Amino acid sequence: MGNQNGKVYGLTLLCPILEDDRATPSHDLQIRYYLAQLSTGPESPFTRSSSTHLARLVVMDDVVYVGAPACEEHLNSKYLIFETNCDSDLDGYMTELAQTIPDTLDQIWQHCTGYPGTRDLSAFLRYMRSCQIETTFFFAATNDKNRNETLAALQTQRSVAEFITAHQGMDPAQLQREFVAFAGRLKSAPLPKPAVFPQSAERSIQTGGHNE
Repeated sequence: MGNQNGKVYGLTLLCPILEDDRATPSHDLQIRYYLAQLSTGPESPFTRSSSTHLARLVVMDDVVYVGAPACEEHLNSKYLIFETNCDSDLDGYMTELAQTIPDTLDQIWQHCTGYPGTRDLSAFLRYMRSCQIETTFFFAATNDKNRNETLAALQTQRSVAEFITAHQGMDPAQLQREFVAFAGRLKSAPLPKPAVFPQSAERSIQTGGHNE
């Protein structure tokens, strides 16, 4: 499967975090603090990308030793992990982010070793390619639809469930009229914003400790 699953691209980046004893607080703590301030709902900067299905940012301090017979190993530095499912490849997706949310990217990645910033797009893309590892496991709800198609499907799923709940026991003739009107409204309804389905199986922006 690799990085591509149908139309959806799985991007995974491991970016080493700067180690500087003079930095107060440390670079990894500065990343954590900045991520904690970002919105994880519809106002998340990553929703400005029209191809983002989900985005996740995590600071990894070290690998976990699970005990014998495994060997105890340690990382040479802390890492910023960025995972996303998107409707483009690395170059296309990161170019879009660099053009739409450059300040957000620079605020996060400025604490990573060798990060050139977003102003030099060629250097920025080379850096991201150097940090990429192959994606071998996709988020479970990823399908073969683009982000807008997925949002529309989630809206339809929720709306139909609400319609069924609200029309239990209705006279069949009236139910048919109500459903025809409902279908017309649903067809013309505007596309929902990303991250407005917190109870759904799929969220456009997934958050957790700390994820964006």
